Amino acid sequence: MAEQPYDIEQLLGLKREQLPVHVAMIMDGNGRWAQRRNLPRIEGHRQGAKTVQRMVTECSRLQLGYLTLYSFSMENWKRPREEVEFLMQLCAEYLAMELPTMMEMRIRLRHLGRITGLPESVQARLRETMAATAANTGLTLSLALNYSARAELEDAVRILAGQVARKELAPEDVTEERIAAHLYTAGMPDPDLLIRTAGERRLSNFLLWQMAYSEIYVEDDCWPDFSEQHLHRAIKDYANRERKFGAVGNKL
Repeated sequence: MAEQPYDIEQLLGLKREQLPVHVAMIMDGNGRWAQRRNLPRIEGHRQGAKTVQRMVTECSRLQLGYLTLYSFSMENWKRPREEVEFLMQLCAEYLAMELPTMMEMRIRLRHLGRITGLPESVQARLRETMAATAANTGLTLSLALNYSARAELEDAVRILAGQVARKELAPEDVTEERIAAHLYTAGMPDPDLLIRTAGERRLSNFLLWQMAYSEIYVEDDCWPDFSEQHLHRAIKDYANRERKFGAVGNKL
């Protein structure tokens, strides 16, 4: 049975409009979590996958609109071959195993990144899962796999430059809105809240365009230890901030 949605005021003491619509997460610290326990790094990734399951369920129960997870960057290919192969296998297994849950919870899957750079098995699972969940109307779960924000901008600029070269578009018509429409996140709102674990305080080439005005919350605990309570704490912190978007705020 699918989990029932929460009573937000009872759970968090907040009104629904105070919640972020779109939460993005940089899931850092799997390797450190394992090393501190004298375990192989892959055990950290295995535990991290369990945290992903919990967070997807929790964001669905909170009735958030969008959850975007930084799962594998283009720079991550530099990691040891055995670790990369394990991560790709884990991703394919996760997609296959979680599809029934996604359907039950009406979760829609999107992929952000260059899909053709992924192993064929992962590409196939992604395409199958995205097709199966395309009509779902609940949480939109985006997995940033083989993702780079600079590559995303490069791809968008290349499309627009081609349109200008073919005289389909005038240079002065290249606006923020047109650029955003050619990003991997086209049609999605920008993240309201970015959560990064393991105490790291950088964006690591993640959604650089989209996070121009995102609120950032840093959690010192590593990703495998990130819990529903951690998420609630981050959301409450977000709700108490004043988002000014470059204007003058009301708080003194």
